[in-house]
Amino acid sequence: MSESKELSVYQASNGAIELNIDSLGETIWATQAQISQLFGVDQSGVARHIKKILDEGELDPQSNMQKMHNANSDKPINTYNLDIILAVGYRANSASAIRFRKWATQTLRRYITNGYAINPEGIKNNYGAFLSAIEETKRLLPDNDNVSPNDTLDLIKLFASTWFSLDAYDKSSLPIHGVNKRSVEIHTSELSKELEKLKMDLFSRGQATELFGQEKHAGNFAGIVGSIFQTFDGKDLYPSIEEKAAHLLYFMIKNHPYNYGNKRSGAFSFVWFLQRADSLNVKVFSPEALTSLTLLIAESNPKEKDRMIRLILLLLGAK
Repeated sequence: MSESKELSVYQASNGAIELNIDSLGETIWATQAQISQLFGVDQSGVARHIKKILDEGELDPQSNMQKMHNANSDKPINTYNLDIILAVGYRANSASAIRFRKWATQTLRRYITNGYAINPEGIKNNYGAFLSAIEETKRLLPDNDNVSPNDTLDLIKLFASTWFSLDAYDKSSLPIHGVNKRSVEIHTSELSKELEKLKMDLFSRGQATELFGQEKHAGNFAGIVGSIFQTFDGKDLYPSIEEKAAHLLYFMIKNHPYNYGNKRSGAFSFVWFLQRADSLNVKVFSPEALTSLTLLIAESNPKEKDRMIRLILLLLGAK
């Protein structure tokens, strides 16, 4: 164990073990004193538990314990990895250990019944790693997700909202107005900076050239952003967040403000605006839905503008 590694081990109020380690650490190493503090038991008790764990062959001492240099002493000190820490937690008799066991049992139950367990705080603090884990999980999913020919009812339930949407489209009864009338304001310069970040990301991956996001005529982009906030007789022409977002997406795609990348810039501006307005529901409006809608708008006849707008409103949950 490197002397430069800083270690912090403590127990959350629900019994979960929280660990702060260096980013290169593959496990956690703690001394008997630290384990004693974690579970609220005497260090002598921790020593007895560890001895029994190792003597009974539950864990191998060679791979689960190691010596660490102590700066205050010439004598090295034993440290123990996460497996031993958890094993002690299941043996110790203290309020902290009981909270830990309750938490561990609940977490294990979620793993068994759901196949996974979620730690919201961990996701928030390690969002990049969480997204990488999602991508890894996607690779484990089977290539063929076909539903059995006999599962008609499941098929109907799975795509229940689709039947309503298609019927509304056929009957021209798509929603006209959004429901979220909260005030929201964005500045052209702010969105422009975010679009520049998108360009740099795409460029770094070889998915865009310098032409991406270059305006055909100065002021095109600012004009589109300004148009969704325009007023008439002192009232917003597009009063709801959904209507503003829908027109932003449509104008960015159909008005072609850029030489290249209008669809991607429009789709990004759309979801960015919804996120800023705290109205982005990815459970309802999925990436696949956004892709399909973007292409549909791009290929649509300009005479169908109102219908396209109302279709977007429908997908955003407007009634």
